[in-house]
This record gives sequence, C-alpha cells and structure tokens, in this order.
Amino acid sequence: MTLYLYEIAVAPAGKIDTTQLLKELDGRVHRDGGELIEAQVTREARRVFVVTEFNADAPQLDADSLGVETVSGPHPVRLVGADLDQLRSARPAAGYLVEWDLPADLDMDTYLARKKAKAPRYADVPEVSFLRTYVREDMDKCLCFYDAPDEDAVLRARKAVDTPVDRLHGLGDISL
Repeated sequence: MTLYLYEIAVAPAGKIDTTQLLKELDGRVHRDGGELIEAQVTREARRVFVVTEFNADAPQLDADSLGVETVSGPHPVRLVGADLDQLRSARPAAGYLVEWDLPADLDMDTYLARKKAKAPRYADVPEVSFLRTYVREDMDKCLCFYDAPDEDAVLRARKAVDTPVDRLHGLGDISL
C-alpha cells in the first residue's frame, strides 16, 4: 500500500463548499479502491491537502470535474513521526501545516537521519506538539503538521530543530 498526496487549489472562498468537496473526494477515492487517510483545509479555505492510500497507482483527479482551480498529484509520500494505524483511528487534529521545499541535494536517508537526530529538540518548545510529516518520495517537499497555540510557537519549534519554513498555513476545522 502506498500513500499519495494531492494538493488542491480552491477558487476564492464562497465559490465552493469545501465540506462537499471533501465528501466528493472521499467517494471518488473509495470508488477507485483507495482510502482517504486525511484531508486538511487551510483556514482561508483556499488549499486542501489530501492524503490517500492505494494498493496500485493512485488515479489522477481532474480539476474541472471537481470544480477547483488546480490539482497537483498524486505524489507518493512517506509518513514520518506517526503510526498510520493510529492516524486512521484517532485522526488527530492539527492546527498548523508547514511546507518545506527540500534542497535538491537532500536524499531521503539523509533527511530521515537529520529528522531523527533533531526531533528531541522539540522539547525546548513544550507548547508545540509535532504530530506528523509527509515527505514526498521525489524529495520535492515535506508537509509537517503541528498542534500549537499560534504561528509564532510553530516558528519557534522549527527554529529549535533548525529547519526552514517555506510556507506556514493555519488549518481550519473542516474535515470528514
């Protein structure tokens, strides 16, 4: 089973029902033999990050048929820092998502070794809980999820582990 990431850019707020979009995505994923692992919507409801699991290759999603601006993916991803079965059962809510565009010379083994070595430093920022990361297998970027009181706390946590932030999104409470 492989995890896949879809990134969806939604038309300006109010032009699409994000909850309905998530229900439609969930239905399509199941019809194609997959499982929706999680979907996160940015607070301004302009971007949706969807992680699915499929036995075979994940299908392409068409932006026009979904009524959205663009769909990127499916991109194979690796889950780091969390157990997939626990994620399925608990579906822990995240308040923030950090996107980091990985350096071109960074390989997966080096990334994982650095992440493991730096993870204990999160203890220096106890108000922040690191929840999980999805790393694209092509090493284009990673998505890191946090529970934190505010954006400044997330930035302090990233500084503690000496890891860049390319984009920081507050996440909304829209979910399946």
